[in-house]
Amino acid sequence: MNKKNSLTTLAAMAAAGLMALILAAPANAQVGIAIGTPPPPLRYETRPAVPGPGFAWVDGFWEPVSGRYQWHTGHWEHPPFEGAFYVHPHWDHYPDGWHIHEGYWAHEDHDDHYWDRHPPR
Repeated sequence: MNKKNSLTTLAAMAAAGLMALILAAPANAQVGIAIGTPPPPLRYETRPAVPGPGFAWVDGFWEPVSGRYQWHTGHWEHPPFEGAFYVHPHWDHYPDGWHIHEGYWAHEDHDDHYWDRHPPR
């Protein structure tokens, strides 16, 4: 095998290995975004009328956009499976700044709702 074929084979193997790593990553993996300042307080949103049966409210949240916070309005969604409830996104502080934990649909409700602990004033 000549040097050119060896390099081509090596490049193909490296690309295949990288692709295997990408495909093996969990589907719910989150990209870490850190912002130095804490997020603003959550907004209390008046929920519009439920658009129909089977909808669940998804709370609004502060999302990271170009190194700053932007409010993402709450909305109604159809849960993806029977008995699903929505765990809202939240921010936690780490040594390198504030990180968002994205919202997701879960199978169990642990009754740990932000608004229950922090009612609007």
